[in-house]
Amino acid sequence: MSFTSHSDTIYALSSGALPSGVAVVRISGKKALATAELLCGSVPASRQAALRTIRTRNDIIIDRALVLPFHGPASFTGEDCVEIHLHGGRAVVQALLSELASFDGLRLAEQGEFSRRALEHGKLDLVQIEGLADLIAAETEMQRRLAVEQASGGLSTLYHSWADRLTRGRALIEAELDFSDEDDVPGSVSEQVWSDLRGLRVELDQHLQGASAGEIIRDGLKIVIAGPPNAGKSSLMNALARREVAIVTDIAGTTRDILQVELDIEGFVVKLYDTAGLRASAETVEREGIRRAREAIASADLILALEEIGTSPVLDEAQLARQGAKAFRIGTKLDLHVEGDQDAYDIAISTETGAGLAGLHALIAEELRSRISGMSSALPNRLRHVQNLTDARAAIEMALSDENAGLDVRAEHLRLAGDSLGRITGRVDVEGLLDVIFSEFCIGK
Repeated sequence: MSFTSHSDTIYALSSGALPSGVAVVRISGKKALATAELLCGSVPASRQAALRTIRTRNDIIIDRALVLPFHGPASFTGEDCVEIHLHGGRAVVQALLSELASFDGLRLAEQGEFSRRALEHGKLDLVQIEGLADLIAAETEMQRRLAVEQASGGLSTLYHSWADRLTRGRALIEAELDFSDEDDVPGSVSEQVWSDLRGLRVELDQHLQGASAGEIIRDGLKIVIAGPPNAGKSSLMNALARREVAIVTDIAGTTRDILQVELDIEGFVVKLYDTAGLRASAETVEREGIRRAREAIASADLILALEEIGTSPVLDEAQLARQGAKAFRIGTKLDLHVEGDQDAYDIAISTETGAGLAGLHALIAEELRSRISGMSSALPNRLRHVQNLTDARAAIEMALSDENAGLDVRAEHLRLAGDSLGRITGRVDVEGLLDVIFSEFCIGK
């Protein structure tokens, strides 16, 4: 995305959809404070809100509103910024936006431009901005917690600390290479580096192990309901969703395509998929549905393998094992088979009476908790994070394993590892190395 001009003062509605009780219009840039003065006569002190009458330059009253200024750099964007909290009627907001459009040097902000300016002025880094976007989009408690940790800088702090350790390691190696004749440079300092890097490698490995947990929290656990026709798959989906998502009939093969619904189970997102019944079929549309069902099963995080109590399973233990995903065997139609063998299943249920549904819900919740158990809230949850962390880990491994290479080559591996971490946050510090050398070893005293 290319913005029109970074020197422009920008404005936009920063609150939710209209109409609303209160609407917030944000203005950011060098003309923000002067514009606010023209609109309301006087601007309160920085970070203090005051009630003002908002008028056009033709002295027509737009609204009575709270005006809250922030003098740069102590603002979200790092620039002078003003928030106007006015009544959230469409006509009221449109009148203010139209008035702002008439000022020279002001323009409507483009998508994400306030956050982009916050990045450019060092108020936020890329990880925090992604966390802010996730916080706005969060729909469950666990998504909110993960986003808060990221937006508040917890993840960035961890990555910056690792980058600092790599920079220090390079500084020690450079000191040993270039300034070994100086009395204030300790000998064999590179040995300190390799010891610390072995520890850092372990920390990276542990952090990357949390990537799947972070993905589950952010994007949801994919649960596929599978089984033969008339096993009760669509009935179970409706029961778990607590609404009529799928058509339920006594006719075998009713479900042809994949149906999907999102659930909130104890603060976690669960993406539940109902699939076509698995059987041999000569009918073209049904065969396509079965093919799609098998694809969904192959990509599932958790499989609910349904079968009517007392019938032969369509997916046997060997087939489920080949899928690689955890699977629960569920016996259905318990109301019709009260005396049947229930020990063959992880749980037996009846969607007709509701028996066993609470237990199944608890099983899914326990599976979710087990996948997150022991993980901190600072988890990588985007593919680009994982890719760059993996690159950093590989570069550190090269520096540690290539013992026959010169120190300069091994230091280059550390530089590449630091660059990979820097790409996550958007801040690659190329000057930090010299700062460390001169501050810690007093070179050139």
